Amino acid sequence: MDYLDLNTGARMPLIGLGTWKSETDKVGAAVACALTDCGYRQIDCAYIYHNEAEIGRAFDQVFSAGLKRQDVFVTSKLWLNSFTAEDVLPACQKTLSDLRLDYLDLYLMHWGVAIAKGQGDEPLYENGRLVTAKIPLRETWTAMEALVKQGLVKAIGVANFTGPMLVDLLTYARLVPAMNQIELHPYNHQQKLVEFCQSENIAVTAYSPLGSPGNTSRHQDNLNLFNDPVINQLAQKYGKDPAQILLRWGIQRRTVVIPKSVHPDRIKSNIQVFDFSLNQEDMDLIAALDKRHRFVDPDEWWHIPYFD
Repeated sequence: MDYLDLNTGARMPLIGLGTWKSETDKVGAAVACALTDCGYRQIDCAYIYHNEAEIGRAFDQVFSAGLKRQDVFVTSKLWLNSFTAEDVLPACQKTLSDLRLDYLDLYLMHWGVAIAKGQGDEPLYENGRLVTAKIPLRETWTAMEALVKQGLVKAIGVANFTGPMLVDLLTYARLVPAMNQIELHPYNHQQKLVEFCQSENIAVTAYSPLGSPGNTSRHQDNLNLFNDPVINQLAQKYGKDPAQILLRWGIQRRTVVIPKSVHPDRIKSNIQVFDFSLNQEDMDLIAALDKRHRFVDPDEWWHIPYFD
């Protein structure tokens, strides 16, 4: 297993199991399979996925069977309706309780926008726009920093933060974010943002590294990475499947990748990416596929031009 060094000194595995959209009746078995049968040592979670209790039962099982907690890197994320100073700690404690853990290795602000508490996970006005709350992100970040001091989390970071959001955060952060988790794949590789984060000693995690094949609402015939001729030609060249080519491209950029699957065969094959390397010419071929296409765009469901 290859690792990435965070700015805290911690080592984070370059590949982990994603759990977004993993069904509650399948996610526990997927996590147990990844940790006990396939060699994974990183699990990516979030409150809003609504499956942390099931993941917690899997953690309880595998740690009771002998796997050491300190050998597994666990990430979770703070949802937008818990961004006030008084809500951050209870939200973190809820996640820890559900996951049956004493601490998180990494805790992220899930998006750079706040919503009011008590109105559901994603309250909308009649016109379909998200009901936001007047909570400065600085307030949330300061409360996140307190979690580190309390020993509940080892590191803190952000997700879905743009360059300007990071520039602003860095003006007041006492703790530089250890991570920015963003959508990254060959059709949306965001090279400038990745380089900026890395120059500021902020690691980058690629979510949807396979192009979010389960997110059919954002797919068109020419936007399925598994069908891309370049990816398939390289898969044949290296004797790998398309997913392994995509994941290898991600880790060679020194970004963490968190492919999601609940199928044991896919979970196993997704981590088999450390026995080959893509040459620079092929890395460049993949980079040339960029379409700046997002499979995850909140403008579709919040009507906020978040990335525009």
